[in-house]
Amino acid sequence: MDDLAGFLRTRRSRVDPATVGIPTDTRRRVEGLRREEVAHLSGVSVDYYVRLEQGRATQPSEQVLDALARVLGLDETERCHVGRLARQRRHRAKAPSGKVRPELLRVLGLVTDAPALIMNHRLDVLAGNHLADLLYGRPAAGLNIARHLFLEETERGLYADRESCTLDVVGHLRLAAGKYPDDARLASVIGELAMGSERFRRLWARADVRARTHGRKLYRHPLVGPLELHQENFALSDDSGMELIVLSAAPGSPAEDGLRLLAGLGAGGSGVQPAVKAQAHE
Repeated sequence: MDDLAGFLRTRRSRVDPATVGIPTDTRRRVEGLRREEVAHLSGVSVDYYVRLEQGRATQPSEQVLDALARVLGLDETERCHVGRLARQRRHRAKAPSGKVRPELLRVLGLVTDAPALIMNHRLDVLAGNHLADLLYGRPAAGLNIARHLFLEETERGLYADRESCTLDVVGHLRLAAGKYPDDARLASVIGELAMGSERFRRLWARADVRARTHGRKLYRHPLVGPLELHQENFALSDDSGMELIVLSAAPGSPAEDGLRLLAGLGAGGSGVQPAVKAQAHE
């Protein structure tokens, strides 16, 4: 699903030659840096770098990866990603199981004033609290956030910051593909998105990676209107690939009033709902 050669090619194409001291003129036909320029600036032979981009080289050393990261201007997330891709030939991580522990569901049930979800690396929602169900207008458990965003929601749907959301989702899936290259279910999700969404295809081709752990999320709820929430991602430390995600409103904000109104409209509903069907296919 993802490979070192393809990632290096996309990163090379985005580097402005002027930023690394290479003069340009109107005769230059290559977007970004040439292969030989990357090799020279990184201190490796042209032949070796060409073999890296063709997927024919052995696993590069940490020193080579550090040099490439410097020349290509990789951030910390990208640097970790390229290291993981380089190690794939020797170690291919097995996709974690998606079974949610009962104790984790109990913790999720304690979150009552904010929408909260348990999500896996494929962006499958494995469980959601009552406010999460109300936010999505359906049981959150069983949703795949990427599929919901790209294939199910309209332009005037739930996501008010749709462009930013799509960048985050594709960047997350790129990271997941690098971590679990043999995950057939992840590959199926990516394939479905590529078949059904032109925007997904364009963003996927860029090979950008993102590791978002917190940030602002804007929603446009049909019953309570705009909701400006803060998303906090809590990655579990048990190698499950799961995250607990909480969407909170600032105290005294219109969004806090909106969540309170939403909870009132849904009073009497159920609490935590695990995605039993999704887990059964793990």
